[in-house]
Amino acid sequence: MKERFKTFTVLIAKINRSIHKIKSEEMAEYNLKAPHVSCIYYLYKKGALTARELCDICDEDKGAVSRSLDYLEKEEYITCDSDLKKRYKAQLFLTEKGKSVGKEVAEKIDNVLSYVGRDMTDDDRMHFYRSLELISDDLQKITDKYDKPKGQ
Repeated sequence: MKERFKTFTVLIAKINRSIHKIKSEEMAEYNLKAPHVSCIYYLYKKGALTARELCDICDEDKGAVSRSLDYLEKEEYITCDSDLKKRYKAQLFLTEKGKSVGKEVAEKIDNVLSYVGRDMTDDDRMHFYRSLELISDDLQKITDKYDKPKGQ
């Protein structure tokens, strides 16, 4: 494990680039981009959600989710049945077009996940995801201190 830093950072970066490229390529036929995938997917899987709930589920910032939702609404993938001034708390729904695309997106995601996990046992997968969760939590603890004002 002499090259642990390089192995860790390079592999994580390669995985991230691959995921982004798959999202971009697979969504091109729907005129969607990678950031739209999670919004469509979770609205399809979970039903109506607020922008705030999508931010939490997708672990994205409010601005990125807001831009994605604006586009998805303009392109008639989602709708918002609310007069709330703060749409951040309003329920968002997939339209019929959104449900149709959501179903296809979910199938594509399931296919990719099946393919990339085909050589793993359920036990391997459980340990892998647990390890990723531990790493993510530890990295978050490190980065949290950067968000605190100086002197605290």
